[in-house]
Amino acid sequence: MAKVELKKPIVDEISAHIKDAQSVVLVDYRGLTVEQDTRLRKNMREAGVVYKVYKNTFMNFAFKGTQFEGLAEYLEGPTAVAIATEDATAPARILSEFAKTADKLEIKAGVVEGTVYDAKGMETIASIPSREVLISRLLGSLQSPVTNFARVINQIAEKNGGSSDAA
Repeated sequence: MAKVELKKPIVDEISAHIKDAQSVVLVDYRGLTVEQDTRLRKNMREAGVVYKVYKNTFMNFAFKGTQFEGLAEYLEGPTAVAIATEDATAPARILSEFAKTADKLEIKAGVVEGTVYDAKGMETIASIPSREVLISRLLGSLQSPVTNFARVINQIAEKNGGSSDAA
């Protein structure tokens, strides 16, 4: 079997993962212990993020012609890839949080919804709360004025009701 035939399934696997991806983050994982790597993979799996280590050349072939092509310049040294199809900020958030306890983990770059970001840009993306948190904050801010208005009307009604009872 030719070498190309052996490599094509791996490139196809990467292409299948990134086909519907909202974000892809590249990480340098050198220096992580087995325990740390296992914990990181578990966190990623729970968040619905695909986290794998592929050869840089395979990723380069898979990224060609896609919105992730800009990541090619960051494919140097040992590289792991985190791919999210649901929550675009999840990989950056999880990796950034994990890097606080595992100082060897280093985010190289990433693409979020078609835009390429370097390591600093990915740190900014990581600070964005998840979709669920943003929705709950929005609902809370929409509900707050209505709740305050109802409270004021209730107090006015109690005040007027209380003075007429006393008379």
